[in-house]
Amino acid sequence: MSNTPHELAQEFPDKTELISQLKQSDAHFAKLADEYHEVNRAVHRAETNVEPVEELAEVEMRKKRAALKDEIWSLLSEKA
Repeated sequence: MSNTPHELAQEFPDKTELISQLKQSDAHFAKLADEYHEVNRAVHRAETNVEPVEELAEVEMRKKRAALKDEIWSLLSEKA
């Protein structure tokens, strides 16, 4: 398990400018990015035992984060 936060800027370092632009101009993208941030932080808190959760709940949060990341990547790829 990784205790490193998976921020969007770290996940897609070559897309940081596009991420910033889309957060301001695309409401759907902004909502996805906000949701990713919330889930990502929850995963990180669980992994570091700041807010421990049951293992199954943590796995489900990771799956949600991965699904959001995939959808964000899809949108970034379309707009690039």
